[in-house]
Amino acid sequence: MNFWRNIAKPIIGLSPMDGVTDASFRFIAAKYGPPDVTVTEFVNVEAALYAPHTLIRDLAYSEIERPVVAQIYGHTPELFYKVAHVIGELGFDGLDINMGCPVKTVASKGSGAGLILKPELAQSIIRAARQGIEDWSAGQTLDDLSLKPALIQGVRELNRRRFDRETSRARRAIPVSVKTRLGYDDVVVETWIQTLLEEKPAAITLHGRTLKQQYKGSADWDAIARAVEIAKNSDTLILGNGDLRDMADVYRRVCETHVDGVLIGRAAQGEPWIFRAKEHVKQALRSQCGEMIHDVPVSLAERFSVMLEHSAHFAGHTQIHSFVGMRKHLAWYCKGTRGAAELRAQMVRVKDIDEVAALLRAYAESLGAAFAANYPPTSPEPHTLRP
Repeated sequence: MNFWRNIAKPIIGLSPMDGVTDASFRFIAAKYGPPDVTVTEFVNVEAALYAPHTLIRDLAYSEIERPVVAQIYGHTPELFYKVAHVIGELGFDGLDINMGCPVKTVASKGSGAGLILKPELAQSIIRAARQGIEDWSAGQTLDDLSLKPALIQGVRELNRRRFDRETSRARRAIPVSVKTRLGYDDVVVETWIQTLLEEKPAAITLHGRTLKQQYKGSADWDAIARAVEIAKNSDTLILGNGDLRDMADVYRRVCETHVDGVLIGRAAQGEPWIFRAKEHVKQALRSQCGEMIHDVPVSLAERFSVMLEHSAHFAGHTQIHSFVGMRKHLAWYCKGTRGAAELRAQMVRVKDIDEVAALLRAYAESLGAAFAANYPPTSPEPHTLRP
């Protein structure tokens, strides 16, 4: 079942971001957006098989995230084949292969964007992942693959938490997609996209920069538009990614390039509700390009309430014992507030949700009695926020 085809265009989804789109961030984005599709942080196929605690942490998700896609990376087709079984068993709606990570330690090993230099290997990986999904959907089990007992047990535990049983829903083939870049050192979008299209992925998300650029300069949406043209007679959807600051940018880029959709990354940091405006974009595009698009405003009281809820979920459901990983999210939430710099400086030092609640309460009181009266006085208990 290809869920990508059932979403009204343009698809407006949450882009995977390493160290950002953890289970709690995705839960909050799904609850207060939601995006059309959610993609997990990328998980190394070797770590997934040989360090089960990594898989259990990074591939945990909530039902409200659906459709939810697991993103994996690596350079060994045989491991993609095995991990595809795990992703199927966990009940994901899709499998995405990262061929765009620019981090040197990843790309130098031939993973992530390093696969752009190894087109034959990239194709082999897509085929292996798809075959793994097909064999799993046909009845092959994790036990048949002789995987580590700790991994199998971890998968069953995740399923018990979410489905109240050790196995996911009925076996079904899920679509395989790819997220990549324009090239390695230079833009080679014409040859690279054609190479990927030969393997018929359900979707290709294209970040508008080369590996060499990292995240510097401006995303090249003209090159993304060329990819759309190349893929127009295929069954593969093309999504764009890069420098989308708000829904107005989404609207403009879809009008200009005719992409099938976009994935929003950094613009969602501290703004998980950005996806509330996606239906406005879709409606405007059904009429004609040229309308003004505005993001949905969020009150300061709601912003602070979501900060507390996000913190509580992080403390209760991420399986990360340190609160340090929550600090960057709290700092992002502070942007645009009065005295943001001071509040942000305090948030990057908090140790737990009680400190977050105390800081927000003090800030609310500084704004006056009227605001403080409508502000949540205490932090929610983590166990009240079920995934």
